[in-house]
Amino acid sequence: MNIAFIPVRCGSKSIPFKNIKEFCGKPLVYWNLEALQNSSNIDEIYVATDCKEIKDIVNSFNFSKVKVYERDTKNANDTASTESVMLEFINKKNFDDKDLFFLVQATSPLTQTKDFDEALKKLKEDKSDSLLTCIRTKRFIWNNDGTSLNYDYLNRPRRQDFDGMLMENGAFYINSIQNIIKEQNRLSGKISIYAMEEHTAVEIDEEDDWLIAEKLMHKHILSKRPKPAIKLFLSDVDGTLTDAGMYYGENGEEFKKFNTHDGKGFELLRKAGIKTGIITSENTKIVENRAKKMKVDYLYQGLEHKGKLEIAKEICKKENITLDEVAYIGDDINCKELLESVGICACPNNSLEEILSIPNIIKLSKSGGDGAVREFVNKLL
Repeated sequence: MNIAFIPVRCGSKSIPFKNIKEFCGKPLVYWNLEALQNSSNIDEIYVATDCKEIKDIVNSFNFSKVKVYERDTKNANDTASTESVMLEFINKKNFDDKDLFFLVQATSPLTQTKDFDEALKKLKEDKSDSLLTCIRTKRFIWNNDGTSLNYDYLNRPRRQDFDGMLMENGAFYINSIQNIIKEQNRLSGKISIYAMEEHTAVEIDEEDDWLIAEKLMHKHILSKRPKPAIKLFLSDVDGTLTDAGMYYGENGEEFKKFNTHDGKGFELLRKAGIKTGIITSENTKIVENRAKKMKVDYLYQGLEHKGKLEIAKEICKKENITLDEVAYIGDDINCKELLESVGICACPNNSLEEILSIPNIIKLSKSGGDGAVREFVNKLL
């Protein structure tokens, strides 16, 4: 039997609750669990935690192979080693000595199903006792005494002719139960190395790591996945359905400028069987009237203490769909969290720079109130 084990703690000084903080629209720990769940070689998956919040979120994924193991408090503090919680877990379970144990790090979310499968194959082909993952780095490395460690500086090689060095990336390790018990270590005996792609070198420990890893995730993994079938279309109002202008009459009456082409876009969505909705922080009769004319299925105004992402999740629950099946268009910072979480996101070309820089966002050619929503609808349909 092949057992996967992911240790995650409540405490994290650099990034509070980082293991369940949203990473590319999902809690960080989700990504390795998804990859393991999809592997036909992994039989059981355990998340070892001391945290109720983590336990509840992991259980909410409803992965059939995943179970939560409640680790001892003494092995969940800052000084406890990973080996200590591994051994605690193994000693409390009745595994066969020959079972294989995959130690998987949640802080390496770019690990894919193929990595687990190919690493297992390599371990068996090499007839090794254990395995660790690395990336091949072609950086030139020096010692403190001013001597070069991995190349001759007098004959500096070209990158394409340089073998480089293998650097441990901390993604995962494989060993047998009996070896771990005997050696009290994740590695032992004859060790194989599974070389992963260079972008998997990132491990999330600091905020900068997080930002880099999200961009790498979008570039190398998420952008290559099939686009989800969209079942719900949501839009912001000011700066998206309107030009963001504030118009007032002599008597103080307020006006907003909408675009008739956007209205037709909502009609086309409705005919395609896609539900529609508007989520806006303001609360005006103007928007209510516009929403009624466009026959939107959901209108949320004011929002009070709720964010747009929370509202979108409520709608998804009513429709029995996931955020991956939602398309959203917005232009300002109060849209950012939702834009980063949905299956497909877009923004008008005059959106704030912080919105325009969201990875994989569709940057439309039209401005808000000038048919940007219709342009997005046309792309979807």
